[in-house]
Amino acid sequence: MGLIAELARLLFGNSTQIKDLVEVFHANAEKSGERDASYAQAALAQFGAEFAVPRQGWFDRFMDGLNRVPRPAMALGTLGLFVAAMVDPVWFASRMQGIALVPEPMWWLMGAIVSFYFGARSQAKGADFQRSIAETLARAGTVTSNIRALDALSAGAGEAAAPVAPAAPVEPTGNAALDDWRHAHAD
Repeated sequence: MGLIAELARLLFGNSTQIKDLVEVFHANAEKSGERDASYAQAALAQFGAEFAVPRQGWFDRFMDGLNRVPRPAMALGTLGLFVAAMVDPVWFASRMQGIALVPEPMWWLMGAIVSFYFGARSQAKGADFQRSIAETLARAGTVTSNIRALDALSAGAGEAAAPVAPAAPVEPTGNAALDDWRHAHAD
């Protein structure tokens, strides 16, 4: 044997003791592979056992069918919105104006429900409810005037008033030149 092997044997003992010591700091690749393979086999056996029993009643078949509906319905519904926007833009725009009035916390709630349904992590981000309600109420007048303009377009009134964009609030910064520039470009 070599000098290094003899020195290691003197310090650590026989090779099984060295192997045991090394496995404390580094996992044995062969045993790790065996564990992964047995885990995969157990998971496949569990999935196979789930489908080994045939569905007994109409309720089981109905629930299986119902569980397959949301994803295609959401995908086809989204494509349907694109088609509706191309076929009748005025009708589509007036419906989207109604969606603009939905408060932000409801969007967060819907996002959490959808992400929970699809098994994703639900996004936990705090939203200031009072601020959202105030923003929604501030948009109500703009949305109403936009719907009137869209109705006038739909009725064929010719040139209707252009939809009004909400004015962004200009907050003073303490810099007079910047405040003047912001006021001039706020329109």
